[in-house]
Amino acid sequence: MKLERLDHYGLEVNDLKRAEAFYTGVLGFSVVARFGDQVLMECGGQNLALFGVARAPLTAEQRAALINHPLGKGHHAFKVGREDFLQARATLTAAGVECAPAIDWGDHDCMYFLDPDGNLLELVSYR
Repeated sequence: MKLERLDHYGLEVNDLKRAEAFYTGVLGFSVVARFGDQVLMECGGQNLALFGVARAPLTAEQRAALINHPLGKGHHAFKVGREDFLQARATLTAAGVECAPAIDWGDHDCMYFLDPDGNLLELVSYR
């Protein structure tokens, strides 16, 4: 078997409308299709499926643990240009998004943040 490419990835969200607004309004995804309790979105040639799943929200302590110690935890990373990376913290903070400090890895920088449901996401900018 030879895998060709990732077709889509899926995230569980508690509030589908709120998640759709975040991914379209803050991160710039576009809606491809809606299927009942699912929204299929596209960004940069990749698709994201949001699945509405009733679950207890993360506690403040759980959210803090994710954002304060994101390394080595499951997440989804998005590549951005240098200017977008440099502006990202201000953009995300203005939208009320919890962000970790940027990390300088020498050849690239990254910054972790949480979506409204506590899914850990990352921005990556290569030099």
